[in-house]
Amino acid sequence: MWLVKLACLAAVCGRCVSVSGGMLYPRESPSRERKELDGLWSFRADFSPDRSAGFTQGWFKRPLAETGPVIDMAVPSSFNDITQDAELRDFIGWVWYEKEVWVPTRWLQDKGTRIVLRVESAHYYSVVWVNGVKVTQHEGGHLPFEADIDGVIRKDVGLPCRITIAVNNTLDLHTLPPGTIQYLNDHTKYPAGYFIQNYNFDFFNYAGIHRSVLLYTTPKAYIDDITVDTNFSDSTGFVFYNVSVVGSAKPTVKISLSGKDGRCVSTANGISGVLKVPDVNLWWPYLMHENAGYLYTMEVQLTAESGESDVYMLPVGIRTVKVTSNQFLINNKPFYFHGVNKHEDADVRGKGFDWPLIVKDFNLMKWMGANSFRTSHYPYAEEILQMADRHGIVVIDECPGVGIKDIRSFGNASLAHHLIVMEELVRRDKNHPSVVMWSVANEPAAEMPPAGFYFKQLVAHTKSLDPARPVTYITDSNFARDLGAPYVDVICVNSYFSWYHDPGHLEVIPIQLNTQFDNWYGKYQKPVIQSEYGADAVPGLHNDPPMMFTEEYQKRVLQNYHKVFDQKRKKFVVGELIWNFADFMTAQGTTRVVGNKKGMFTRQRQPKAGAFILRERYWAIANETGVLPTWAKYPCL
Repeated sequence: MWLVKLACLAAVCGRCVSVSGGMLYPRESPSRERKELDGLWSFRADFSPDRSAGFTQGWFKRPLAETGPVIDMAVPSSFNDITQDAELRDFIGWVWYEKEVWVPTRWLQDKGTRIVLRVESAHYYSVVWVNGVKVTQHEGGHLPFEADIDGVIRKDVGLPCRITIAVNNTLDLHTLPPGTIQYLNDHTKYPAGYFIQNYNFDFFNYAGIHRSVLLYTTPKAYIDDITVDTNFSDSTGFVFYNVSVVGSAKPTVKISLSGKDGRCVSTANGISGVLKVPDVNLWWPYLMHENAGYLYTMEVQLTAESGESDVYMLPVGIRTVKVTSNQFLINNKPFYFHGVNKHEDADVRGKGFDWPLIVKDFNLMKWMGANSFRTSHYPYAEEILQMADRHGIVVIDECPGVGIKDIRSFGNASLAHHLIVMEELVRRDKNHPSVVMWSVANEPAAEMPPAGFYFKQLVAHTKSLDPARPVTYITDSNFARDLGAPYVDVICVNSYFSWYHDPGHLEVIPIQLNTQFDNWYGKYQKPVIQSEYGADAVPGLHNDPPMMFTEEYQKRVLQNYHKVFDQKRKKFVVGELIWNFADFMTAQGTTRVVGNKKGMFTRQRQPKAGAFILRERYWAIANETGVLPTWAKYPCL
């Protein structure tokens, strides 16, 4: 079985390898360059019965076109919706990408230049070759990985560099998210060797190279990682920093911090220390302050004993996050999440990174008055977090721990991988001021006996990686039997009263929602966020009195929830996140008509009636703070 072969390959390649080194976003500087490899790649899916032909025939050893038919494939994008081939749309197994690129001669001639190949995201399991030599592999579909390829490409100076990436989207019981392969062996119903991928999450399992592939350079002695933590007292800000250096035993490190106007406000020396910032401009959330999203620039200069130098610029927002028994505090002020859940999802491109779509989504969120979003149900592109930093949009950063429903997915192998995924996530996103909380899972089977130990370990490990941020997971379990809730800092609850429960009965929402809030807070004495709620609405479908799937019904669900939110948000409820920002694709099924329709916007980003309900509500909540400038109090309709 080809799934067994995948597991064997994972074992050979080093599944659950501990995280080491930094993963700084590749920025250009006086000492660093980058070359993006996005565009058209050659592509071939391995349709052999056991999906192993690419490995047994060594497709990586020669140009992919010489192994058989190839097609053009856009990178970044999901491969599923690019062609008219339904078999490729639903394909499970190995697909192969290839691109020939020219490495700049000056990079190759300078022996002091380190050349790195980086993949920002490929779903799910990836193996990478350069000129037929394996350089790295990675498990996980939403976080970056990279390899130093100096030793490979310098052997073939004067020739193009051939990059081959094999990607497998198979999910098993120990992947994140988990899944199972089901073989259907009744030959009176199914062809020989027929199998399907099963999973317990409600979005399409898009696959491929979803974010940019690039080459970048550093000196041989380079800044490998930077960690910052921030605080303030009165009008003085503090940036505590630690710099990790590779290639120099006795580096000289100089730090400077500049404001938006370019003026230096603080300096320091050494690989660790503190920058003191007088008359500090704090990083504030959108609509909480007239100067939201303020970012300083921290310039790190490394000089090695050899005289080599490296420079890296890191945006820094100075802010604090604290949680009490009934409040979520940013800069010691109560913060109320009025925001959205999202997906990386759009027509044609699937989960492929797309700047126009990202800019549009941020404009829509700000138009709506949303101050926050959750990266449901996996880490988003780092460029999205950079946008959130600049715009002051608060983020609950979620790992891909969705659909953990099988008791076998709570075992040691799953936990070991889950811990590594959190290490990778924290390593990448720890310096983003917009990220105020980590979410380690969504709707796990938290009532199962192993869940208590599993989430105790997972939450503790995450806190050890980043003590400054609270940790949560998203639950839909019974409050009295949720074995993970005692370990989180904030209770995040998903509920769909009058939709999945008592469908069509809007009148039950106030009773059931009040009971839900009182039960969770009464037992755990922790602040509560309504992390999901909503109802499907087919755009343009109307009925009065309201009926399910109409825009009127979606409006009424929202309004009934909002009445209860208003009763509780001045007590212990600290946020509400609608499900969902926009309609998105799911697997085919009898309950889904071309995807999930719970969006406030269509998949093409056109508003439904619910978007205007949220816009009116979110701006009203923001205006209660009394800190908004005049233009924000009266946004254009």
